[in-house]
Amino acid sequence: MKNLTTALLTATIAVGALAGCQTTPSTPSTPDQNMGAAQPVNSKILQAYDWQLVDAKRADGTKIAPLFYNPAKPLTLKFTTEVTNQSNEDRVSFMNTCNNLGAAYSIRNGSVELNNALSTMMSCPEPEAKFDSATMAIVQGKYSVSQQGQQAPVLTIQGKDTVAHFKAVKK
Repeated sequence: MKNLTTALLTATIAVGALAGCQTTPSTPSTPDQNMGAAQPVNSKILQAYDWQLVDAKRADGTKIAPLFYNPAKPLTLKFTTEVTNQSNEDRVSFMNTCNNLGAAYSIRNGSVELNNALSTMMSCPEPEAKFDSATMAIVQGKYSVSQQGQQAPVLTIQGKDTVAHFKAVKK
């Protein structure tokens, strides 16, 4: 139990440290103008696709390198509804991470709120550990979906001083 508590505390500190190392710009990054108008998200659109990370940058334009250490296994968000005997719970899983990461989510006023984040606590080598920490930091923010014509939708997560774009991938 002591090891689990230590591991949870270490993971929490790592996510906090990652967020704390970012600088606050005077103007946050904005999505590419060719993506079309951003629309509020809903569970139907989120669950219709898997969402594969294609770009993640800090507000100063620098790429968030830990998220791209293995191009063959990009961060992918998988939104689902888990049906139990008593209720339905909307969940998101973060795929291709070293640890199994996920959270419950809800949509309030067009915004995605992550709750009760869960993680296994395996001891991961350095690139994977940084990938996991960067994953938990980048999924916090304002979610929106945009689509240009018949192209696949793009999910954008605008953080305090980060922006990430995920392409829709058929399930």
